[in-house]
Amino acid sequence: MIKAGFSKRLSISVRGAHPTKSQSRVSRRESAYWQRRFWEHAIRDQRDYNAHMDYIHFNLVKHGLASSPKYWEYSSFHRLVEQGAYDIGWGAAEDMDFTGIGNE
Repeated sequence: MIKAGFSKRLSISVRGAHPTKSQSRVSRRESAYWQRRFWEHAIRDQRDYNAHMDYIHFNLVKHGLASSPKYWEYSSFHRLVEQGAYDIGWGAAEDMDFTGIGNE
């Protein structure tokens, strides 16, 4: 219901500026604003939690949105640096491997 309400209000506010829908989205009455794929994952242990947090914090670097997590002001990375969970330089130059994370 939240997604439907948001999508309707957004469509009204942008009037024609929304992304083009594919035929399959039209036939399924899906919005063009939401990611199709979703999977649920229960965090199993501390190692699993750490791996997922690493994936989240490095994802913006991987996709070229920042050269390091420290440069993304909206991230929980900064709070975790303050708590001692990460070093401020983490994720800047490493070749990080997240094989299997987010693919459950």
